[in-house]
Amino acid sequence: MEISVVSTRPFTDQKPGTSGLRKQVSSFRRPHYLENFVQSIFDSQPMLRGSELVLGGDGRFFNREAVQIILRMACANEIRKVTVGRGGILSTPAASHLIRTRGAAGGIVLSASHNPGGPGGDFGIKFNVANGGPAPESVTGAIHAASLEVDHYRIARSPHIDIDHVGRRQAGEMEVEVVDPVHDYADLMESLFDFPAMRDLLHSGSFTMRFDAMHAVTGPYAEEILEQRLGAPAGTVMRKEPLADFGGCHPDPNLTHARELGQLMYGRGAPDFGAASDGDGDRNMILGAGFFVSPSDSLAVLAANAHLIPAYRGGLKGVARSMPTSQAIDAVADALGIPCYETPTGWKFFGNLLDDGRITLCGEESFGTSSDHVREKDGLWAVLFWLNLIAVRNQPVATIVREHWQRYGRHYYTRHDYEEIESGRADALMSRLRATFPELPGRRFGSLRVRTADDFSYRDPVDDSVSTGQGLRILFEDGSRIIFRLSGTGTMGATLRVYVERHETRTDQLDEDNQAALAALIEIAGSVADIRNLTGKDAPDVIT
Repeated sequence: MEISVVSTRPFTDQKPGTSGLRKQVSSFRRPHYLENFVQSIFDSQPMLRGSELVLGGDGRFFNREAVQIILRMACANEIRKVTVGRGGILSTPAASHLIRTRGAAGGIVLSASHNPGGPGGDFGIKFNVANGGPAPESVTGAIHAASLEVDHYRIARSPHIDIDHVGRRQAGEMEVEVVDPVHDYADLMESLFDFPAMRDLLHSGSFTMRFDAMHAVTGPYAEEILEQRLGAPAGTVMRKEPLADFGGCHPDPNLTHARELGQLMYGRGAPDFGAASDGDGDRNMILGAGFFVSPSDSLAVLAANAHLIPAYRGGLKGVARSMPTSQAIDAVADALGIPCYETPTGWKFFGNLLDDGRITLCGEESFGTSSDHVREKDGLWAVLFWLNLIAVRNQPVATIVREHWQRYGRHYYTRHDYEEIESGRADALMSRLRATFPELPGRRFGSLRVRTADDFSYRDPVDDSVSTGQGLRILFEDGSRIIFRLSGTGTMGATLRVYVERHETRTDQLDEDNQAALAALIEIAGSVADIRNLTGKDAPDVIT
């Protein structure tokens, strides 16, 4: 097969964020843009040569075209074999599972996760390493360095490669195996959970549920597992067909964007259980009838009840959460006598802990939860965990959570997102806030007194690497927290995320409105950071 060597020049904006490189589709469609980044992966990761690579994505606009480009470049860069999901489809957790089970040297995942799709939307690409998890900072740093020096890329002049039919085919010296994107993952879920118990619940006649796939990648996975293997009624999975533009919707599983599911779950005759997942299948939202489960509470409840699930009956080695995630999981870990690790935001930071056998469950406040079965967050896994838990405990979602609060107290928690702020203004806000930190310890805000204020840094207990500048924290003497971060998952401007938390143990104060219970802290956050003046926004764009 003829190989072309194409001259190119570096792009200066190809530094991967917390979940790879995300840009608007128009950026990726520029001549050489995708090719430069893919060549930078191959140049910086020489172990891929002669090895197997897993490839797939969430099916968003430009996914199929990108798959063809990457296959041709893989052939030209002497990749021995590429395993690709049929139609170019693989959920992010399913891709992680394939990398691990096939002993692949890594994988390329095409997704911008919960970001909108379509020609005017976003696209993304990230490299997962051999453990199935997102590339650590040492690897993304090497890819970025290569992208600043790339002056050519290699690509095969091959015809279109059939990715729509399961089977093996040759592209020059490289084998391409197209696999069913759902089957292996569904088998994995069946090995972890009590499918007979869940099947009995769904057939009981007294339980109903809805799963909103948001016209994203989990539709086929949820249909196979929930409606086929578990026998849920047809229609249990809403918006099940993956669409390149997600049906014109924003595939972010929260009450703002999963509005139809939210109205259903808060309406008359609501189903007993509701859930949603995002664009690439790694996030989840959990609902009971008229009841929203915060991601932080969800992680804590799963840890406290893990012994009821077949895969975790032997106990948990430890747990981990991202720093902005509420400390609800810390209380459970303390009660169980197991370690709880606090990491920076980004699933890659959990990888070392999982590989070293230090933790079993982990999660982030941004609707991501998972365990040691893969090295990615896993939305459908979390939904099945909850369904299994409901089947075993025979209690509604709200009862399970409220009983948890009675035992551990409630960590009132919220996140306010200020989106698409001009980057200079966002950086100025953070710099100004950071400059006030030496003066904050000991300062009183009403009844609250600041214990300390810092910029979070993390030393990895496995490899001793250090990550700095991971978020500004104001910590109060009563355990309350305010945290400020600039998100690395957007594609336009900057998103300021403000996290607010306080712990309540008074049993008669556990069922208050979340925003009302946190009103004083929210006001302090706005004042101390001067958010309104420095962002030009009177209110957050999204509240979770």
